[in-house]
Amino acid sequence: MPEPTRVVIVNTTPIIALALIEQLDLLPRLYGRVVIPPAVQTEVLQGGAQGIGVTEIQNANWIRVIALTDPRRADSLPDLDRGEAQVIALAQELRADLVVIDERLARKYARRLKLKLTGTLGVLLRAKQVGFVQAIKPLVEQLVQGGIRLGEDVIAEALQLAKEQ
Repeated sequence: MPEPTRVVIVNTTPIIALALIEQLDLLPRLYGRVVIPPAVQTEVLQGGAQGIGVTEIQNANWIRVIALTDPRRADSLPDLDRGEAQVIALAQELRADLVVIDERLARKYARRLKLKLTGTLGVLLRAKQVGFVQAIKPLVEQLVQGGIRLGEDVIAEALQLAKEQ
């Protein structure tokens, strides 16, 4: 049963990472409908070399693409890529209850703006807490093997929180 969260905004990397390990459906199961800005949709649909997430996002009727009312808000974050800047700006505009973003600099901005924040590993931890997955360690290993860059300290903390060390 999804949390009674009003607005959850997700960045590109968590979508690709969760699609890579065939767990993208955790987002609607945990949060209901999620929101992405147009830049995130574009980034995922560009697909990179392997096209991970393209089909999944095209079939995800639970993802709502919402454009910024004031695009200049994203322009005020020039050291972030377009998707990250739009996620943070949209989170401010919509007064998001949660932002799902992995990149270190973007997380720093989100914290500074007092946005509630989680990342891919936080989604997996939440999924374990509510019983949607039995263990996160094999999923984390799949992420790393699939090319998702995660800091060793971040992995260690997530596994400790999951009691899987």
